[in-house]
Amino acid sequence: MPSNEQRRAAAKRKLERQLARRAEQEKKRKRLTIAGSVLGVIVVAAAGVGVYFLTKGDDSSSANAESSSAVPTTTFVNTPLDLPAPPPPAPKPATVDCSYPADAEPPAKPVTAPAVTSVATGGPEVKLSIDSTQGPIGLSLNSAQAPCSVNSLVSLAQQGYFDKTSCHRIVASPGFGILQCGDPTATGSGGPGYSFDNEYPTDLYPNGDPALSQPVNYKRGVIAMANAGISPEGKGTNGSQFFLVFGDTELPPKYTILGTIDEAGLATLDKVAGAGVEGGAQDGGPAMPISFNTVKVG
Repeated sequence: MPSNEQRRAAAKRKLERQLARRAEQEKKRKRLTIAGSVLGVIVVAAAGVGVYFLTKGDDSSSANAESSSAVPTTTFVNTPLDLPAPPPPAPKPATVDCSYPADAEPPAKPVTAPAVTSVATGGPEVKLSIDSTQGPIGLSLNSAQAPCSVNSLVSLAQQGYFDKTSCHRIVASPGFGILQCGDPTATGSGGPGYSFDNEYPTDLYPNGDPALSQPVNYKRGVIAMANAGISPEGKGTNGSQFFLVFGDTELPPKYTILGTIDEAGLATLDKVAGAGVEGGAQDGGPAMPISFNTVKVG
């Protein structure tokens, strides 16, 4: 039997491989789009068909909720990691200017980049209320440490981008506990049609700092942006996908932490995590399907 440390290392390696594949796929998509190839058109059309079938209405969400009752489940138990958390965030100016350049790939669901790009950092935390098929999830978003990320997530929620979408990936093992959501295609490759740079804790380190590759503890209860690394042009690749961290997780500080999950949300996530991964794998779709009916601000 593999040890907890071996399972955690295997999950980490798989995550990094998936992110590397996504970055390579993004580069290929951009080349195809620039060339105006017929293949690029076919890929976009196929993605559109996938979005339709995965987000077309309430029926699929109801089916997921009903089918979950037959999934064996236990209560997920967090395994604390003996790793340091990221350093505290550095103070930011009263307002920051955010940039959301368009991607070559169109949005997975009709949506526009945030209209407001000058974001205040001193206001109260922003609340998001998620009505999911497995229970409520409340989020508190911190504009003081990740203003551009919070601004984007709020804009997407206000446009209904996350409504009727499924969380496509879960890792639920000692030392690695995340539910990945925010892709309307439920494939791991869908985004909002724009991207933006990393913020806290990545912004605490100079470019090329070896510490960026050293693991830290993404503690149970935080929300972090998923990304595909740094683009060849040196830009961030954050979009709409995010991790809901229900168990202490070992990752390098390359994923923006933008808020926290409330206790009701953690209870919902513990239930889903307790059912494990489809097919008994370590990393994949959740055995207990979970979709967002609505995601509302406030």
